[in-house]
Amino acid sequence: MGSANTVGFDVSGLVPAPVTPFTRDGAVDYPAIQRLGSWLGSIEGVKGLVVLGHAGEGTFLTQDEQIAVIKAFVKSTDGRVPVIAGITGEGTEVAALEAKRAREAGAAAGLLYPSHGWLRFGYQPGAPQDRYRRVYEVSGLPLILFQYPDNTKATYNLQTMLDISAQPGVFAMKNGVRNMRRWDTEIPVIRKQRPELQILTCHDEYLLHTAFDVDGMLVGYGNIAPELLLELIAAGKAQDYKKARAVHDKLLPVTKAVYHRGSHMEGTVALKHALVARGILDHATVRSPLLPLEDGAEKEINLAVAASQLPRVA
Repeated sequence: MGSANTVGFDVSGLVPAPVTPFTRDGAVDYPAIQRLGSWLGSIEGVKGLVVLGHAGEGTFLTQDEQIAVIKAFVKSTDGRVPVIAGITGEGTEVAALEAKRAREAGAAAGLLYPSHGWLRFGYQPGAPQDRYRRVYEVSGLPLILFQYPDNTKATYNLQTMLDISAQPGVFAMKNGVRNMRRWDTEIPVIRKQRPELQILTCHDEYLLHTAFDVDGMLVGYGNIAPELLLELIAAGKAQDYKKARAVHDKLLPVTKAVYHRGSHMEGTVALKHALVARGILDHATVRSPLLPLEDGAEKEINLAVAASQLPRVA
């Protein structure tokens, strides 16, 4: 898709980014992956699952674990929805080989992260374009462009996004710029110049603002409230602000309990507590450098899930 692209598939809906469950002693919990993946994959309107992302603690796993997690989520969905792998390697060649392994493990696409040294130092002009080119060239894995927040040096300017989205293999964009001035001015330009590029918001804490401009949502939030997020996507596509606002307000207790914490890192821990409240996980074990939340957080999240009327999953 995009001006030069013929690869990819339909992600115009909800694309949850599942957590990676762990046992209490810290190993990957494959039966819990089966429960989580089979539930999310069975919901009409879910168009794919992005594993090994921030919510999935992907960079905290060994290489063997990463491959096994991809395979486990592929098995859990039983072919109903594609599994997309977060590709996070620092060096371009390292990321390209990671993408190749992901494809061999059954991933249908990759969400390509920026090289994380760029967060501190920025990048040379043309380096992001080269990263996407090389990773696709080596792996053949269709790619989703990942736009990082505006307050980082790894954010891409408008021309860089247009360049990447015109390259072979790039069929969608996960935009998390978190600067609404840029969002409001850049998304219409990208829409006009790259009409076949599927645009997904990943603004878990700004879903109402961004719901009206996108094809769907690629969010960790999709773990815990897929039913209501699908209602919000439908309202956004219908340009029905009243309905979208009602869904937003219903979800607000959960949004505050999960995404209005100190950082998105804490949000990952909170996601696991919310999945416990919904009956999918038995406990909220995370892997270092994530740490358990403060005393009282679990009760707060449980109350928020109840207030938003999200039922336990049978």
